[in-house]
Amino acid sequence: MSSPTTSSTPGSPAPAEGPTFLGQPRMLANLFSVELWERFSYYGMQAVVLLYMYFSVTDGGLGGDQTAAVGIIGAYGGGVYLSTILGAWVADRLLGSERVLFVSAVMIMLGHISLAVLPGWVGVAVGLILVAIGSGGLKANATSIVGTLYAPGDERRDAGFSIFYMGINIGALFGPLLTGLVRDTVGFHWAFGLAAVGMAFGLVQYGLTRKNLPAEAGHVPNPLPRNRYGLAGGIAVVAVVLIVIAVLTGLINPDNLANLVVAATIIAAIAYFAVILSSRLTTTERRRVYAFIPIFLASAVFWSLYQQQFSMLTIYSDERMNRNLFGWEMPIEWVQSINPVYIIVLSGVFAAMWTRLGTRQPSTPAKFTVSLIIMGLAFWAFLPFVGTGQGGTPLLVVAGILLLFTIAELLLSPVGLSVTTKLAPERFRTQMVALFFLSVALGTSMAGVLAGYYDPANEAPYFGIIGGVCVVAGILLGLVVKPIRKLMSGVH
Repeated sequence: MSSPTTSSTPGSPAPAEGPTFLGQPRMLANLFSVELWERFSYYGMQAVVLLYMYFSVTDGGLGGDQTAAVGIIGAYGGGVYLSTILGAWVADRLLGSERVLFVSAVMIMLGHISLAVLPGWVGVAVGLILVAIGSGGLKANATSIVGTLYAPGDERRDAGFSIFYMGINIGALFGPLLTGLVRDTVGFHWAFGLAAVGMAFGLVQYGLTRKNLPAEAGHVPNPLPRNRYGLAGGIAVVAVVLIVIAVLTGLINPDNLANLVVAATIIAAIAYFAVILSSRLTTTERRRVYAFIPIFLASAVFWSLYQQQFSMLTIYSDERMNRNLFGWEMPIEWVQSINPVYIIVLSGVFAAMWTRLGTRQPSTPAKFTVSLIIMGLAFWAFLPFVGTGQGGTPLLVVAGILLLFTIAELLLSPVGLSVTTKLAPERFRTQMVALFFLSVALGTSMAGVLAGYYDPANEAPYFGIIGGVCVVAGILLGLVVKPIRKLMSGVH
């Protein structure tokens, strides 16, 4: 790999570079690697913690209620993306993206260590809170830093985000495989410990390479005046105190946690759009923010189905899928590694396809339209196997359904990240990325709510209705592609 020929300056976009890493800027390789290790730890832990909460005590779990456990996972997943607001705000107003990324990675590692060493529900609470806040801070800022590697109009941007997405999924592949194997052989806490080791690798790698990032990655674009530090700190302390009181008094509990996260996410999204649109924006910037609203809603619908592979599909794999492979029963967690395999294989194909098509590729709203329809069809694909009983669904069928999940994901997720960085007003670059992740927060917490209604004994209405709503949403989005494109003001 060759070194960049020029460097960016704070507040200005990174210049275009010659091919250095799969035809992309050199530092994409470093961000690719740190995100790989973070996703290894994140998905490795998430694959295990749901089972830990509802498995019986004799099987090494906590013996909790399965529906409540699913709600906690949905709330936790939503909390991860909801906390991107905090990470983005701290980056844009206090520390800059690259410093926030480093601190967030430390919090994630401490969260996994808490799950590994603290007993019972205390370990679950402390661990999930630390990982949720840390992952939120890391996600928004890692994505924002990738955006600084490209100059405006650089056609490599979508392909670069697809390659970055491949790094995410290499980690997502090996995390569940290894933690699932460790959980199956030596127990839950050793699996959580392995996730902590993976995050430690990511920290070391980032610490060795962070000095090579563009100067813009450490730039604070909208510094908070020092006379407002006390106000910001006071608000943070009050918020923490109120949450603690609500938990201690039972106002927040496992049964309503997912619904509360849904409500909080909706309020936060409305407030964020209001703040951005009421700020000093150019006419073009304002139009682009309006164009982002239907993209946000479509993303939320998509993730409310897709994220059920970590809740409903985990239970489905435990109770409905035939995991027998030549006399050996595959660990439940390994099902979550099927999707990353497809991503690793297909992300390069999609990146090459978008690069080859260039300006002739479908617009972002058109890609989102197809994604929603495919995601709905994936849920309908469960219907032929309704009523087949315990272990009645073949592994290959689930693998085929997850292929549809993957195609839908590649049409929406990396494309959504990319278009967010292109539509974002200059003053809200990182915070617009956080706003995109708010759509994921809303969808993920809704996935937890919806999964609570899943009943293996009465599956047809569940898969039929949810799949149908997603297909209809895709059709409706397709009908307004042209007005959205007009609002995007030249962004494809």
